[in-house]
Amino acid sequence: MNKLLPLLLIALCPPLFAKPPNVILMMGDDHGWEETGYHGHPHVKTPVLDEMARTGLRLDRFYAAHPSCSPTRASFLTGRHPNRMGTFAPGWSFRPEEITLAHVLAKAGYRCGHFGKWHVGAVKKESPVSPGAMGFHEWLSHDNFFELNPSLSRNGGPPEVIKGESSEILITETIRFIGRAQGAGQPFLAIVWFGSPHEPYSGLPADLALYDDLPAKYTKPVKLTSNETGGQVTRPQGEVLRERYAEITAMDRAIGTLRKHLATQGLRENTLVFYCGDNGTSGDAALGFPHRGHKGQVYEGGTLVPGLIEWPARITKPRTTSYRASTSDLLPTVAALAGQPLPARPLDGVDLTPVLDDKATTRATALHFWEFDTRRFAGTKPQPYLDPELQKGTTPLVKLQGNKATRDFNNLRHPAIADADYLGPRTIIEGRYKLVIHDRPGGVLKRELFDLDADPAEKTDLAAQQPAVAEKLATGLRGWQDSVLRSLTGADYRR
Repeated sequence: MNKLLPLLLIALCPPLFAKPPNVILMMGDDHGWEETGYHGHPHVKTPVLDEMARTGLRLDRFYAAHPSCSPTRASFLTGRHPNRMGTFAPGWSFRPEEITLAHVLAKAGYRCGHFGKWHVGAVKKESPVSPGAMGFHEWLSHDNFFELNPSLSRNGGPPEVIKGESSEILITETIRFIGRAQGAGQPFLAIVWFGSPHEPYSGLPADLALYDDLPAKYTKPVKLTSNETGGQVTRPQGEVLRERYAEITAMDRAIGTLRKHLATQGLRENTLVFYCGDNGTSGDAALGFPHRGHKGQVYEGGTLVPGLIEWPARITKPRTTSYRASTSDLLPTVAALAGQPLPARPLDGVDLTPVLDDKATTRATALHFWEFDTRRFAGTKPQPYLDPELQKGTTPLVKLQGNKATRDFNNLRHPAIADADYLGPRTIIEGRYKLVIHDRPGGVLKRELFDLDADPAEKTDLAAQQPAVAEKLATGLRGWQDSVLRSLTGADYRR
């Protein structure tokens, strides 16, 4: 019997004995849920993502943790809602006390690399929230977004222009990183955050040609950044979509290059490959279907994004799930796969391994979204959390901000919690119901209640018909906000 015991344990608990997977976590910039072929978009061509959807795990209810970029990226790295660390909006950094995916996996012997958009602090070497300071062994990164021929910082050094299509450049660098990890005999974590398809848009001629019919179909004027001046410009939407979709197609092709490399190197079976967007489609490109809202809004169109996972060794059959998952779930999931303990602080994400194994179809905990109202700082003088000099960006980009072609960052030492700290558009999703709360002048709240199973487009407000459900969700949301604000004061770092 003693000889059979080890075999019995292996049979009962295979994940504990399996070799931890390599991990590649990719994210598009402003890539909304509907902008894929597999979700039925009428124009955009994404053959690689479509193939991943056919052969892997398709997460049809995958959410960015926030309807804008920097906050979602903070959640992706830490498993925590961005408001816990003061990453309130684009251009707000996170804090050096945060524990990231790279910190967790490095303890398990992984080689960790970051490639592309960072946008949770400055990427220069001396920054206390650079990729290197936050656990990555190497990085080729940008403070914000980038176009063709991007200017990137390698391991925190001065920015260098790399000629070519930006998604292809990032994947080439990722493949080189994988080779170095292989040479050292290490498993790897590669986080690849594309600059596409964030505006201003630009594409290769062959990719643009795929969408030559769009300018005639969409003529309404939209505002975006000019590649020529870096300022705002108004252009016909069809021209804008032609360039945006060219970027998505180029990004899709680069992902295909990575998948082919994994296959030829014998790495595909035991590499977890993940893709998502960082928020919903931007307003200049949103076509108004099938969800309500767009980037910057807490309706489904602002937070639902593509979600795909491939891992042939564990996900052996193609599958689609309606489990509501989030970017906050990534850290708990990869920590479990690597056999590492979770950080000893409040997390908002959950371990998705039961979803990978088709053992969970509904989320047991609520999902929360909250755009903190930074107007609460008006008339106050809170202290910066980090030296402002260390928060200055170095990598240039097209879009000007205050006549500056780089991005600087901000984070604040939070004052005593006040009623104003609870404000800002916010939602809770629990089971089939979603409560949306907007603040109005004079302290009046606008509440909307939706049944997402019956009404995923959020067209029918049920708050008046089901006040008890709305009140229960509001109470849960307020309790969660209490926890977030305790974190925001720095309480988690003093444990």
